[in-house]
Parts: sequence; structure tokens; C-alpha cells
Amino acid sequence: MDTDVLLACFAQIKFAGQGCCQRRKARLKVHIRGPVMLVVFAFSFIIPCPERPQYNVTWNRDFAEAATYDFLAFEQANRDKVMDVLFVIKSTESSPNKSCADAGLPSPCLFMLALDGTKGRTLWERPLDAEFHWAQCGLQTGTRRSWHCLLSHSDNLTAIDKYTGDVVWQQPQPTGLRSSLPVLSVPDLDGDKVSDVVLVASDDTQTQLILLSGKKGTQIGSTVIIDSIGTNNHLLHYTKGGSYYVLLQRDSRVCGLALWKIAAKAKLEPVPGLKKDKDLENNASNTTGLVPIYLSEAGSLLRTKDSDDSSDLLAVSKREVALVDGSTLKLRWRFDTIAIIGKPSFGHFNKDNVLDLVVEDDVGNFTKRITILDGQTGGLLWEANLLASTNSPRPDAIHTINSFSVFMFWGLVPSESNSSEPLTSEQHSYMLHPSYPNVLLECTNVPDHIVTFKATLMELGRHAAYFLLKGPEKEGSEGTVVLTKRKLKQDVPSCNLLRISDEGALHSKEDLQEAFNRLRFSSDW
Repeated sequence: MDTDVLLACFAQIKFAGQGCCQRRKARLKVHIRGPVMLVVFAFSFIIPCPERPQYNVTWNRDFAEAATYDFLAFEQANRDKVMDVLFVIKSTESSPNKSCADAGLPSPCLFMLALDGTKGRTLWERPLDAEFHWAQCGLQTGTRRSWHCLLSHSDNLTAIDKYTGDVVWQQPQPTGLRSSLPVLSVPDLDGDKVSDVVLVASDDTQTQLILLSGKKGTQIGSTVIIDSIGTNNHLLHYTKGGSYYVLLQRDSRVCGLALWKIAAKAKLEPVPGLKKDKDLENNASNTTGLVPIYLSEAGSLLRTKDSDDSSDLLAVSKREVALVDGSTLKLRWRFDTIAIIGKPSFGHFNKDNVLDLVVEDDVGNFTKRITILDGQTGGLLWEANLLASTNSPRPDAIHTINSFSVFMFWGLVPSESNSSEPLTSEQHSYMLHPSYPNVLLECTNVPDHIVTFKATLMELGRHAAYFLLKGPEKEGSEGTVVLTKRKLKQDVPSCNLLRISDEGALHSKEDLQEAFNRLRFSSDW
């Protein structure tokens, strides 16, 4: 039998198995006669078809006498190509088989949990010392690290493997000030071929930069102290000149300190590959080494793409939103506001492939204005008013293969009966389809306190969902904690159609439902 012919036949079988499993009874079209055809025919039935995960449209997990925190992460924890959810509770036990006492910890303690995204079953539980400070996942990409999540809790920093929940390393908190998010993932600084980590800690008098080994969690070099500078926010940025800068947002401006300077100040040996950006360094302070980036009394410093260290930057103050070009570090546009609520979020409203901004603005009388700004120009694309609650989650969006996003907001559409009263227990979620800008779908009513909310893509192209983590109003207080997952499309039939503008064509509930049914979701922003 000709080996090349046989291999070609197996290639046909593999293709048929991957793309045609639902048509197994269809005849395999391989134009070969004789014994080889019999082999192909036989193996077409022997090779198993890949099984797609079976979802529960919605699921809930309840934890009695527990506390929770503003932390939700989505990772593939069980390798089934579907996103799973990670979060943290504080309790005496996370399940009948896992308690603080079993782990030799004082009670109550922390539990980091990974739940299967399809049905909500527990994948693993990791007990840890209380109290909780912060947590961040997604830290393994392109780093050669063997861990994926970093938790700051009690007097420890703990690195966790997302697949097993195992502790990869645990180190005492660095001496000095307590660090804050985000954790900055930087190139290898200590020569062990594993990317390292920078933590930033600050108070009103100084900022501290701590370098940690990504492999073991031990401190690299000495703590870098910048006197007389308190930092509200920080980011890592990669310039067009090929240099890494730690950006520090102070009271009146955003400035940057080159990573090669930080390494030198930490008394490390010269690190190969850390470049100097000559254009930026021409403006550096002779005393601090800081490079001015943007003058702003910003309360938040964000990047438009979390996964891209060279993406555009967003400086947000109470009175303005300003977009700084990630390549030139020059102001691209500015938009004036009244009193911004929280942090803006991102999505695609138009189809220019540039991320647009969702801004919530307090306009008084218990009302917030939701504005979508053109990411390219800062121009107004869409706006609507909702009654606001102190517990309204930040807006979110899920991208589609149609080059736009589905947006989700929280609040209550004003009416004659409620427009002058503060929003208390009644709070709805709303969905906006950019092709139907004059209507909203009014969906879930959630009377409970929402600790955090996120919309996410569970499986490429197929399954978008949103998660609600509900619990006691005061963070860290005990009560009933509930994590809920709902499939986005499944909510549409039960939503009400609300017309928010007299402009544009009239659309029926059936029009919107059909439009949502046709959507296919994408992770590519």
C-alpha cells in the first residue's frame, strides 16, 4: 500500500472528523479504490468526534455566612476551551469537605475558588490566610512563569496555578508600604529566563517600586523610593522607541520612569535588552529621572487594551476624559464632563475598528448620563439618561464578529413616577445593540447588593454570558454570597423593549430578538 496515499487518506479522515461530525452518516468522498478505501471507511467511524461542552444557560452558587470582594477573573482552568471563573470568599468553609481547620488556618479564612464556566461546579478550592488585599490573574502570558494568579493577603504574596489551585510560591509581603493593583509584568531582570514583576506602593509622601522574581517571588535588588511623590494610579507602557516605562499618575500630571532606570536604582547588574528611549529621556528630570507625559488632575489612568502595553492611554478626572496616543504619548483628544462616575469602559459602537468609550456622568437629580464617545475623535456617538444607584456596576461590552459590541448598563430608565426619587432596591440591566440605537432592552431586575459584574466571552464565537457576584454591602462583612452566570442571548426574550428616542425607525421586540439571535461573538477587540 502506498504510504503517501494512506497519509492523504488519514488527512481526509481528520478533516471529516473535525468539521463533519454531525454528518457522520454522510459518505466520505475519497476517490481511491481497493483496500485503502476500506481502511479509510473503517477509520472514519473509529476516530471519535470532539465533544462540545454542554452549558447550563444559567447557574447559581450560594455561600452562606461568607464575605466576598470586588474580584472576578476568567481563565481556562480545566482545559476544555471554555472560560471558567475565579473569585475569593472569606468563610469558615468553602464546602463541606474544605474548611479552614482542615488547612490548619484560623477561622474564618480566605478561599480562592475556580468554578467550571459551563455548569458552576467547583474545580478547586485553595484556603489562604485572611485578610484579603487584592488579586490579579492572567499574569502568565508570554512569561515562562508556572503560575497565573497573584494574591496579596494577610502578610503574604501567594502565586497560584490556575489549573490546580496549587501554591507555586508564597513570600512575605515586602517591607514598607502596601502595594496596589495592577501588578506589572516586566521582562526578565535577574537572568533566570523568567519574566519578573514590579509592585507599586504609595502614600502621600512617597512611591515605592519593588522588583520581584517571577520564578520564586523573592525581591530582586533594593526597593526604589521616589520621595515627595504620592501615586494614585500606575501602568506599564512600551514606547515606540522600544523602552518600558512605569507610568505614575500623580495629583497634577502623569509621568514615567524608565525600567532601565528602575533596575539601576535597585542596584541590579545592567539588564540586556532594556533600551533607552532617547526622545523621551531628553525631557527627563535631572533629580528624579521622571519624564512628564501629560498634565492632568486625573483620578484614573487606564489603557484601551489590557493585553497591549503599547496601546492608547486614558487619563480620567472628574471633569474630563483625555486620550493619549500610545505611540507618540501626545494628547489625541479631550472630552469635558460634569462629574464622572467610576471608570470608563470600552467597546465598539461604530465599525472603524477603534475602541470607543463608555462614560457615566453624574448630572444631578439622582440621574447619570451614559455617553459613548468615538475612540478616534472623542465625538459623541450615543447618550441616554438613567436613574443611578450607589451600587450601579460599571458598564461592560462584548465584541462580535460583526465589528461592533453589545453594551450593558445598569440603572433605571426615568419615568414620570420615579424621575425625582433616589434609586434604592430597583435596578435593571440594559442591553444596547448599536444597529438599533433608539431602543434599549430592559432586562434583569436585581434588588441585591452587587459586589461586581462582568460580561465575557465563554467560548469563541458561540457563548457570551455575564456574571453577577452579590453579597453584603460592606466589603468583608458576612452574609450570603451568590455568584450567578446568565447566558446573554437567553435573557433577550424576557426583556422589555424601551424606546429612548423618537429619531430613527420603529423597531419591534421581534426585530431585536432576531438581531441578537444572529450575533456571533469574538474575543478580538
